[in-house]
Amino acid sequence: MSNQPIPVRVLVVDDQTIVRKGTRALLDLIDDIDVVGEACNGAHAIELAAALQPNVVLMDLVMPEIDGVAATEHIVNTYPHIHVIALTSFGTDDKLLPMVRAGALGYLLKDADTDALVQAIRQVARGEPWLPPEMARRVLAQLRTPETPSPRVDPLTDRELAILKLLAKGCTNAYISTQLNISDATVRTHISHIFDKLHCTNRVQAVLYALRCGLASLEETP
Repeated sequence: MSNQPIPVRVLVVDDQTIVRKGTRALLDLIDDIDVVGEACNGAHAIELAAALQPNVVLMDLVMPEIDGVAATEHIVNTYPHIHVIALTSFGTDDKLLPMVRAGALGYLLKDADTDALVQAIRQVARGEPWLPPEMARRVLAQLRTPETPSPRVDPLTDRELAILKLLAKGCTNAYISTQLNISDATVRTHISHIFDKLHCTNRVQAVLYALRCGLASLEETP
């Protein structure tokens, strides 16, 4: 019986052929990543996500027909087990906050090195966020503008605050369980309560709340 891990199934979405092919060529060299398809726009991404059921979608933001934000929202809402990594450049900052709201779990600059790309894919495939400090700073700056008021949130318990701080450090459920001496099921329950109270849908949104409220620092994010 083979002990090899099951490869992470990845769908690459970008309207620029050279970017898609280049990303695929890089990832084809990684043993535990399997690029199962390429899409040239958001509509094609939605179609292939349904047909191929990848674990992770690398999603460009600015594309014709349907952009990355709308495609991400559709995919995440329809297939919660599929996680999206937003691929962006500093020239598309206006799309970052909408991608957070759409439910993307990872954020990566297009000029990131291969090691960062591979690590982001592996981490997001496990349901853990990937939010580099430079990306977090830009999203936080947008969250502080008057046009984006914060919704009223219910107070967190001491245990929920402790878990939120660990989430902001990128800790897994298993690590949190060990650190706080509670079961994995209890960790999941607390995280669900945190999401409900903060009006969050995923860990990235919870991490951004922790950063904004001073419960964590940018140096503690991945």
